[in-house]
Amino acid sequence: MSVADIAIDCRQPWLIARFSGPRRMLSWSPNRPGFTVADTVAWLEVTNADVVDLTDPAAYLRARLAAAGLERAVGLMTARDVRRHHLTRSTVDGIGAVALVTAGLTNGERIGERCADPALPAVAGTINALVHVSIPLTRGAFLEAMSLAVQARTVAVAEAGIRRGRAVVTGTGTDCLVVAAPSGADPAIHAGLHTAIGEAVGAAVLSATRAAVAGWVADQTGTAP
Repeated sequence: MSVADIAIDCRQPWLIARFSGPRRMLSWSPNRPGFTVADTVAWLEVTNADVVDLTDPAAYLRARLAAAGLERAVGLMTARDVRRHHLTRSTVDGIGAVALVTAGLTNGERIGERCADPALPAVAGTINALVHVSIPLTRGAFLEAMSLAVQARTVAVAEAGIRRGRAVVTGTGTDCLVVAAPSGADPAIHAGLHTAIGEAVGAAVLSATRAAVAGWVADQTGTAP
């Protein structure tokens, strides 16, 4: 499956997004955090037994990526069935954004209030999102685009009204987002809410995350999303 210049390959335990060439990326990926250049983002599907007691999740991910020949990929981990991914595209004033999202909320948290209920066990669950912008961005615009992707993710989760203990969750303790864009001359300086870039990023991430969260809820309850 492909959208624009992103090719998606999903074969458990991997969900792999490959670009037609190198992209500048910003993320807090365990293996390649911060600003980097890569042409691949790879999700690894794991189980609770794989990760709950890990002392070094980043080393574990690097080893699994290396074994799969994905050493240079920006890596993500999820307990969600990677086949349950959601891909959405938004175009505003000729600027495109594509979002690829998986969502699990079994370890959901509310911002500013960590869950301290001992009756709720530690389990794996996370929201992982990749959003690709069709035009080059400055470092500042990357940060703005990241903030809007996080905002869109949070809105989608809050709308679902999911609780862990007494708190309505706004995300999970292990969420990770990746923003990607091509290199090139005259990069966009701004990517906030007043810009076409910001609108496209927000719409794509919001739509894909809503669908991913709805799918997760449906799988937990046995109902159609």
